[in-house]
Amino acid sequence: MASTDTSRSTAQAAPVETTAERFDTDVVEASHTRPVVVDFWAPWCGPCHQLAPLLERVAARYGDHVDTVKLNIDEAPRIAQRFGIQGIPALKAFRGGQVVDERTGVPSEQALADLFAGLVPSVADQLTTQAQQAGDDDERERLLREALASEPGHRDAIVALARLLSQRGDAQEALGLLDRVAPDEEVARLRAELDLAGARRDAATREALIDRAARGEPEAALELGRALAADGDHAEALEHLLTAVAHPATRESARQGVLEVFAVLGDDHELTRQTRPRLARALF
Repeated sequence: MASTDTSRSTAQAAPVETTAERFDTDVVEASHTRPVVVDFWAPWCGPCHQLAPLLERVAARYGDHVDTVKLNIDEAPRIAQRFGIQGIPALKAFRGGQVVDERTGVPSEQALADLFAGLVPSVADQLTTQAQQAGDDDERERLLREALASEPGHRDAIVALARLLSQRGDAQEALGLLDRVAPDEEVARLRAELDLAGARRDAATREALIDRAARGEPEAALELGRALAADGDHAEALEHLLTAVAHPATRESARQGVLEVFAVLGDDHELTRQTRPRLARALF
């Protein structure tokens, strides 16, 4: 069977067949570049054959923006089970590696067109993609601001612009942008990086903090830990922050500093996993 060319940028002529072995490449991975509609079908399914000509017509109409893939569930039962296919024909729309819409049975041609239309990139989507490919920061910023003028709540444009602003030190506007989107792991990481960026200290101040922390001053341990975290020395930063957690005067601020480092590293980072129980012991 032919498989989907995930690098294709021109219109897809018609739905193409995939296999169990190729599904993740042809659908899940490919949907990070272009939306993919999957038709789960079987040769013995009468309604599947009714759907086929409708699907071909609509897929051709939206082929510049959406790919269409067919999977014979008789040859890929584990894939069908993985995606909860209980009746066919079943259509599932993938974008960014996730199922974002679905239909079961034979929808009308208009309902099918609505499914595809909902996957077509908006103006803000297209501008954000162009920004990712831009050659310099000024052009990237211009495109992202244009995307937000078109769609003020566009999550990817907001996060991309906040990251760009953070890199040039404009933390206030970047944090204001992040206030406009729902928190997730990426947003939490960027927010923590921005919060910690303000804790950077010059070499002379750093040396003074090291001396004070060595003398047992919890405020110095807290400030030094945050400064080290801002410079990316996360392991050493956590040691000083945990020291500050042990003192009532700095406990809450130090705890927040530790959590910010966790957010930057991510929950699966080895340092996060090793330090989390130490934080619990220091607190309780």
